[in-house]
Amino acid sequence: MIKASLLAFLPELTLLSGALALFLVSLGDQLVRRARQVALITALATLVACLFSLGQEAVLFDGAYRVDAFSQFLKLIFGLGLVLLVLLSGELPDIRPEVKPEYFLFLTLSVSGLTLLVSCVDLLTLVIALQLSSFPLYLLVPMRREGTARRAQMESAIKYLMLGIAANGIMLFGMSYLFGLTGTTRLPELFARLAPQMDSPVAIAALALTLAGIFYKLAVFPFHFWTPDVYQGASNETASLIASLPKVGAVAVLVRLVSLAAPEQESVALLLAILAVVSMFYGNLIALAQDDLKRLLGFSGIAHAGYALIGFVTLEQAGFTAALYYIVAYLFMVVACFVVICQVSTDGVNLGFGDLAGLHRRAPLLAVTLGVGIFALAGLPPFAGFIGKLALLKAALAKGYLVLVILAVVNTAIAAYYYLGVIREAFFREPGDRPLIAVGLPVRVLCLVLLAANLGLGILPGRVLESISTSLAGVSGLDQPALVSAAPARQSAGAAAPPGPP
Repeated sequence: MIKASLLAFLPELTLLSGALALFLVSLGDQLVRRARQVALITALATLVACLFSLGQEAVLFDGAYRVDAFSQFLKLIFGLGLVLLVLLSGELPDIRPEVKPEYFLFLTLSVSGLTLLVSCVDLLTLVIALQLSSFPLYLLVPMRREGTARRAQMESAIKYLMLGIAANGIMLFGMSYLFGLTGTTRLPELFARLAPQMDSPVAIAALALTLAGIFYKLAVFPFHFWTPDVYQGASNETASLIASLPKVGAVAVLVRLVSLAAPEQESVALLLAILAVVSMFYGNLIALAQDDLKRLLGFSGIAHAGYALIGFVTLEQAGFTAALYYIVAYLFMVVACFVVICQVSTDGVNLGFGDLAGLHRRAPLLAVTLGVGIFALAGLPPFAGFIGKLALLKAALAKGYLVLVILAVVNTAIAAYYYLGVIREAFFREPGDRPLIAVGLPVRVLCLVLLAANLGLGILPGRVLESISTSLAGVSGLDQPALVSAAPARQSAGAAAPPGPP
């Protein structure tokens, strides 16, 4: 039993051991190369550990932490994402030299928090893991070196931190009401007791406030204000992290929470539908006016958060499967774009559209990688974004959300306009006097992996969709349909009613 638990917990142990090793390395002076090597070894070891523990299941920490097929699949995605981000980091040209080793330490700690997050089935462990994944990001943003008359990283870091604290405060306030309404912090028991009260304004408000911290991480309206400024102010490598893995973790937690709501709870579906529509329109319309690539990806990320929420509106397994598939595909799309940004911007400065001029001649592999990433974000076939959007719209249409589907299609058309502006600069402009770009072996490998992922998920999505759907079958609320009706039965049998709101 102990051996099985250790094997189930192997990815987390590997990451935490790597973080400890990186802490020891960071105590020395100018050990950047060694820190990068330790981070890459940790990432590869984590990926192997995730593969070994895929079939493991365990319940740890007195039921507050559940290792199941759902969490293990996502940990595999986090392990692969960590490998990609370490390869992308390169020489970290825009990070202050004296803190470069700490960059890899905080990167590893943040991913450690995300791996813990997807297994949490208790409000208390959920909060702890959420903070562990978030606070290293707050420290990574101000690590960017200061340029001439440029202190945008400090403004971005302060905004990111303050808004994050505010979102966490709102989330904790909502959790206090959930505990007051149900008398428990365990998610399955909590929603079973909450179900008979879901029509009350207090229960709806408590759930909405609790989701605030997750919406902040996903950059859903109205918790989106930090996104474009933090993307612009952070270094290119830090922005690539913030734009990718935390969003996968946020969607995973939303699956844990929303899957425990009954399909007939229309108030929850209505709330999610409104947030999805507003996020899509806000992100896409504001992105039309951007000429900074990272700000464009920031506003685009808000819109993609809205797309992902479409799957949750269904309150069914098909929608959750589509949302998870879409956000995993989004990871490969957005990292493909940031690889190009990091390579074109050799000194770490932010790029405008004009900086991509003639990229097809300056670095053909980077141009193809950018083209595939942009086409995937736009939702064009045969790339991953097309299949992801198709799965989301199909799930929503099956539940009768025709208006929501139409609005999502309209937003896809709007997004295609500004995405094609990036393609125009990279493929249809002359490079002028801009130099050729040297692409090293690690970056070439990274580009090929991202190209294969975006094409593979778009051409052969069946196996991934099946794996996600199978893993979701073990998530509480999807495998226990009787949970919702269990609470009234217990009360009618004479069990004590849960305490009222505080």
